[in-house]
Amino acid sequence: MRSFIAIDLPEDVRDYLYNFQSKLKQLPAKIKWIEKKNLHLTIKFLGEIDDKKLLEIKEILSRIHYNSFEANLSNLGFFPDENHVNVIWVGIEPINQVIGLQQKIDSELLNLFSKNQKFSSHVTLGRVKFVKIKNKFLGMLKEQKIERTKFKIDSFRLYKSILMKDGPIYEVLEEYRLL
Repeated sequence: MRSFIAIDLPEDVRDYLYNFQSKLKQLPAKIKWIEKKNLHLTIKFLGEIDDKKLLEIKEILSRIHYNSFEANLSNLGFFPDENHVNVIWVGIEPINQVIGLQQKIDSELLNLFSKNQKFSSHVTLGRVKFVKIKNKFLGMLKEQKIERTKFKIDSFRLYKSILMKDGPIYEVLEEYRLL
């Protein structure tokens, strides 16, 4: 099964981001927007795992101790760069706290997943399919401002991802509370 570890966002934060996506729909581009229910912060993509590995992962994750913390939405950004915008995202701060949790999870799972992944503290809003007027697109994108919406990160979840033609379906396999 295809799986990943993520931090869920509170309903009010997802509402804010969904409304923010609506403002971005005026951009001169074709963009596949992430559904409100699927907005999250991916901590680690695990890929395809079997049932045996799933049990090991659940056991390891249940032993992780990390303090809960206050976070907020930060800036709007895009990957990989201005010349080729493929993803529009919103950052999450404090970066050192998010990265600390990500590194803790990564190091605990090192025996099962030896390859470290590049990590960026962000929530994907949409995937850009093509841009109609590049200068106008970038100008309008850079004008957008994110409210520093505060929320508490007090858990993370292990998810199963089922790919469908209309978009992925995420199923929670396990939730892990932070201290």
